[in-house]
Amino acid sequence: MIPTATAHDTLLAALRDGLGPRHVLTEPEDLAPYLVESRKLFTGTALAVLRPGCTAEVAFALRACTQAGLPVVPLGGNTGLTGAGIPQGGFVLSLERMTRLRAVDPVDATITVEAGMILQDVQDAAEAAGLLFPLSYASRGSARIGGGIATNAGGIAVLAYGNARDLVLGLEVVLADGRVWNGLRALRKDNAGYDLKQLFIGSEGTLGIVTAAVLKLFPRPRATSVAFVGLDSARAALDLFVALRGRMDRDLTAFEYLPPFALEIVLRHVPGTVPPLAGTHGAYALIEVASARPDADVRGALESALGAALEDGLIADATIGASGAQNDALWRLREGVPEAQTREGASIKHDVSVPLSRLPEFLERAGAACTAAMPGLRPCGFGHFGDGNIHFNLSQPVGMAPADFLAEWGRFNRIVHDIVHGLGGSIAAEHGVGLIKRDELERYGDPVGLDLMRRLKEALDPQHLLNPGKVIAGRTREPDSQG
Repeated sequence: MIPTATAHDTLLAALRDGLGPRHVLTEPEDLAPYLVESRKLFTGTALAVLRPGCTAEVAFALRACTQAGLPVVPLGGNTGLTGAGIPQGGFVLSLERMTRLRAVDPVDATITVEAGMILQDVQDAAEAAGLLFPLSYASRGSARIGGGIATNAGGIAVLAYGNARDLVLGLEVVLADGRVWNGLRALRKDNAGYDLKQLFIGSEGTLGIVTAAVLKLFPRPRATSVAFVGLDSARAALDLFVALRGRMDRDLTAFEYLPPFALEIVLRHVPGTVPPLAGTHGAYALIEVASARPDADVRGALESALGAALEDGLIADATIGASGAQNDALWRLREGVPEAQTREGASIKHDVSVPLSRLPEFLERAGAACTAAMPGLRPCGFGHFGDGNIHFNLSQPVGMAPADFLAEWGRFNRIVHDIVHGLGGSIAAEHGVGLIKRDELERYGDPVGLDLMRRLKEALDPQHLLNPGKVIAGRTREPDSQG
């Protein structure tokens, strides 16, 4: 007697018919790369990985899965840091095949791309048109633009251009029931009702799946200058930032902060790096100024501004890159911090923001509280000082077992996040919430705001099948026994 096909077998057969057999992955070795978070903190399970090649196929797959009552987790480049792309049963829907550049419009200064396009490729397409797409972060060579939109990614250019939210003009989104919302509009002004695209930006795939976007472009900088500065403290860094902001205005495109420990481990672990300044200092800042004006002397302006800061006692020393290669070498000192921390040992990471005026206080209080809680622990608060976002990471004490240190993550969350909350800050600045901060959001979020988020989830995904269990706690579904 021939056994009757199970409901799962029937569904998989339908998905293979609709997407093509090569794009429904079920073998364990094929599934494995899609089930592990980039830092290997989470590992998930899934029945299959679906790889649609167009919006219509995404819609088909969502209809099929949700009608069967099975969850779907969208996945871009799998470079996220909060576990938002980890499945807990059901299906992974990978957008890796949706990489088409749909249009570039130099007059409107827009680019229309599919969600699976690599961020670096979006930047390169804009550059080929003589323009700039400014969203940029360390994983730009593998991160996909849809994931950046779904997490409202930030990065190194937020100070001048804003987060992903500020760079999106229009979206195409597939809803949980398979309907497609076509919001691909390139308008700079549009007050015709609710701004629906903002619901999906930063929602981490819990309300709908972004399949394409219209993005803002900008004039390419004609001149860029980078400086690395030694200061006495984080408070001096704040004073310097305020002074530079007043002098440089919009030409100040980056102001990144490093404590001495961060520079120390970069020089120890990252090949090709060399000390940028003579001696050591209590804090460091990497500063970039850039202008699209053909007559702009950004290097001269930066030299003048830093000279004034030196005379006023705001800085102790500084160096300015004399070429593009030297600028890149200075940036490497900042961008190498995560790599260096990994090589230094286990680290407990916090991606937080506080009002700019409170940043020095946060760094002082959080550093003191954490080292008091664990002698030998090495705080490493670095990052996007100019927009109030600090990656407050904690490196393990020398000689401590990594597993023992990471087991203390919850305790240090309470220490750090209590201070952040007390200063009017956010426990999730640019990496999102995902799994790792979901319960923290419940603890610190405004009750009315949390209720509104749950109501939105119920309205757009009443079965809770789109990336369930991420961002907002609520009605949950037990993982499928076969997933």
